[in-house]
Amino acid sequence: MNCEVCQLKELEVEHFEIREVLRCILHTIVFHRALGLVRPKDIDLELFDITYVQCGDVELEKKIEEKIDQFISWVEKHPNKKSQICVSFYERKNKHPSWFNKTERLFWEHWYVNLHVTQHTKAHSGKSHHSKRMVDLGETVSEDRGVRKEALEASLHEVLFQIIKFVNEKKDHVPPINEDIICFPCEITIPRKFL
Repeated sequence: MNCEVCQLKELEVEHFEIREVLRCILHTIVFHRALGLVRPKDIDLELFDITYVQCGDVELEKKIEEKIDQFISWVEKHPNKKSQICVSFYERKNKHPSWFNKTERLFWEHWYVNLHVTQHTKAHSGKSHHSKRMVDLGETVSEDRGVRKEALEASLHEVLFQIIKFVNEKKDHVPPINEDIICFPCEITIPRKFL
């Protein structure tokens, strides 16, 4: 079976941005591969001027949140590392039609979400004899953060368009739709070995 792979553009994020960025990307991927009856739900990001769509499936939302929690735990143990989450779509096939009833997963698509979680320096918060210098430093850090936030927002937009472009261009590998399937099964994994 033909398995397509989409490597999404790497995003540089700070720890506090991980959850929102991953929610946006993971839900966008899953929504664009959903079939049948979905209850689309628009979600506005708090940190960025971006709206994305969720499928409106409580179990799926729970699964995504659990994976994001696992990812954040990994990041806390491995600061300043590049990392990724993989969303894989598959279909189930009966391996041997027998009384063992074994099914295997035939993967037809992998999405790699690449993040580089960084820690940016914060302005010194202690009292100083050089209060004017500290105010200047604080303004510089604030300006840097604003520029970095705008750059991340633009990059996140690029990733969302990359997802939409991939979905629209790559269709031949998608398995035939079975009446029993409302949504193609998927798994979300955090690879053991990171870059």
